[in-house]
Parts: sequence; structure tokens; C-alpha cells
Amino acid sequence: QVQLVESGGALVQHGESLRLSCAASGNILSIYAMNWYRQAPGKQRELVAVITSDGSTNYANSVKGRFTLSRDNAANTAYLQMNSLKPDGTAIYVCNADIIRVTGELMDTWGQGPQFTVPS
Repeated sequence: QVQLVESGGALVQHGESLRLSCAASGNILSIYAMNWYRQAPGKQRELVAVITSDGSTNYANSVKGRFTLSRDNAANTAYLQMNSLKPDGTAIYVCNADIIRVTGELMDTWGQGPQFTVPS
């Protein structure tokens, strides 16, 4: 099977930057899309960023202009660069990916969230 592991969570000051990573491992042929979701305490989960295999990206309005999503296909890894972080509290970021296994099977795969929550 395949899995996703997020890393890079930390507490930072308002206005500072942080980069989260989402690394896929297993018997992977390719990854179509990699996505980041955000969930703050007491709020619903929100899709904040999407990147497809050709590098096309989409962002939620709340993060547009501040967050940048990129990917390293050779490493099966996506990077969420978060700049100008707001003082609105903390949130958990969870990675999701549409992964094509070497068998040809497409799997909707979820990570478990980073170790630390980060500012929104």
C-alpha cells in the first residue's frame, strides 16, 4: 500500500513563514493531484490548495497570494509554502493525494496531519 506523511509543522510568529511537506511512499507509479486541507478548532475542514501533475494550482481565497503549493515528482513530495501567516489562531493541515499505484490502481490517500499545529 501507499501512505502520506506530513512534516514541518511548528509555532511561528505572526507574519512569518513556514513550509509543510507531504511525502508519499510505497509502490507508486505516479501522483495525479496533491492537496492540502486546513482544520481549525471548532471549524469545518477547508480545502486550501491543490496541485495536479502538470503543476496547475488552485487556492482558497483565504490563502491566495500568501500560500504557494509546489511538488517534486521525482520525490513524490508536495510542499506548501506559507507566508504572511495571520494571528487568527492555529490549525491542523492534512495532506491528501490521488495516487496511481504500479498496478494501475488509483487510490485516494490521506495523511494524518503534522506533529504541530501552525498559525492560519
